Amino acid sequence: MLAKVLSSAVLGIDAYRVEVEVDITSGLPTFTTVGLPETSVKESKERVKSAISNSGYRFPDDRITVNLAPADIKKEGTGFDLPIALGILAATGIIPQKIISQYLILGELSLDGRVKPVRGSLPMALAAKEAGYKAIIVPYDNRSEASVVHDIDVLPVTTLSQVVALLTGFASLEPEKTDVSDIFEKEGQFELDYAEVMGQENVKRALEIAAAGGHNLIMIGPPGSGKTMLAKRLPTILPPMTFKEAIETTKIFSVIGLLGKDEALVTKRPFRSPHHTISDAGLIGGGHIPRPGEVSLAHHGVLFLDELPEFKKHVLEVLRQPLEDFKVTISRATTTLTYPSSFMLVAAMNPCPCGYFADPKHACRCSYQQIHRYRSKISGPLLDRIDIHVDVPAVPFKDLMQESNAESSAQIRKRVVASLVTQSKRFARTKIYSNAQMSSRHIKKHCQIDAASRDLLESAIDKLGLSARVFNRILKIARTIADLQAAPNLQVDHISEAIQYRNLDRKKQF
Repeated sequence: MLAKVLSSAVLGIDAYRVEVEVDITSGLPTFTTVGLPETSVKESKERVKSAISNSGYRFPDDRITVNLAPADIKKEGTGFDLPIALGILAATGIIPQKIISQYLILGELSLDGRVKPVRGSLPMALAAKEAGYKAIIVPYDNRSEASVVHDIDVLPVTTLSQVVALLTGFASLEPEKTDVSDIFEKEGQFELDYAEVMGQENVKRALEIAAAGGHNLIMIGPPGSGKTMLAKRLPTILPPMTFKEAIETTKIFSVIGLLGKDEALVTKRPFRSPHHTISDAGLIGGGHIPRPGEVSLAHHGVLFLDELPEFKKHVLEVLRQPLEDFKVTISRATTTLTYPSSFMLVAAMNPCPCGYFADPKHACRCSYQQIHRYRSKISGPLLDRIDIHVDVPAVPFKDLMQESNAESSAQIRKRVVASLVTQSKRFARTKIYSNAQMSSRHIKKHCQIDAASRDLLESAIDKLGLSARVFNRILKIARTIADLQAAPNLQVDHISEAIQYRNLDRKKQF
């Protein structure tokens, strides 16, 4: 007999439907899976056989052929275990074919018949909704993430026997419901706060500007000056995620298997801080079947690269595409996948190998050649994509001992959100979302300057030897500073402050 069960698989971060066809004919007992199955899919026959037998059903001693259609796309993962087992039971007449065709089904089986969680249940639930299915049957541990999709019943199951009882009418299940608004209400609770940071007001100001305009930023300072501490608090001043952004980010975490058991949505902006020993595949994504890397896991959040010159140079160079296009394309012999990677890059580095160049209280032991070699590890094209450069000096003792009266993250966040509202209105009919994404045409339209500002910029370019690209960066930063002050036009003080955030351009002689 022939039976068909509807399931799903993930390609990139989007799901597509897979038709699991099971044909049982008389002949020598064999179990064959076709349709470009990977090793984990081929091994499902042993799990399926044991799960069916240990759940109290008879496993047929006949020739079994399983086809996974479309047959021209490689299938991987363990999510086909449950559909294959149900297909065998439907082919032997235990489950009605008419009933089973109303559901999209996914799940891994243990040898005793328990249904275990799978990766990518959120994009699969979205695919089921778009295809118009009545409901989706998912493992119990995947219930939270799948149930954020509305207008489709999400039925969580724990055992193979429970699924069979449901499909044969001997049991019923209440669809899982998730209150998305309740999840977002809890989003604003952070363990870290900028009110805890002593001193470093100039750096906090630079981080506020970066958050308000979507600018990439690099901090340069000696060891122990607080670069990492400041960077970790950046998500606390970024605007709340929208539902659309949360879905996009959660899909990536779901595909990679990083969602918690009871975690429905990623509602806080990601903060990813990979170690400097990371490979280019780990950072950008890769593998035989390409997986998302850290740049995609930081989508709609922050990618923090501490000790930037310690990263391998070829690893840093792969950042150029995602920083420019907000997506990354990974090509392999069998497939080409594109992952979203719209993130804010925040980097930190010492001014020299020993870390104390130009420090008034510590002598620098580095030679000119060592400093030059150290800084040259960061290529010009990568540095050109970082808008804001800010010095992070060591905190004086008096700042450490005084009572903190610094602004809280919530106060800073209000200004950041107000600035981004202004930008969203300004770029309402474009595909631009922040000042950092402005092209030359937008800069010319929205960053007009008066005579005093023009004179100041001309003087800065002549004395500091700034390039045309840096000129545009300064105007973008100035536009963000003006937005934070709700100023419609750029003023000379906005330009003056923006010039201060190009420290590395002023230090090329080192």
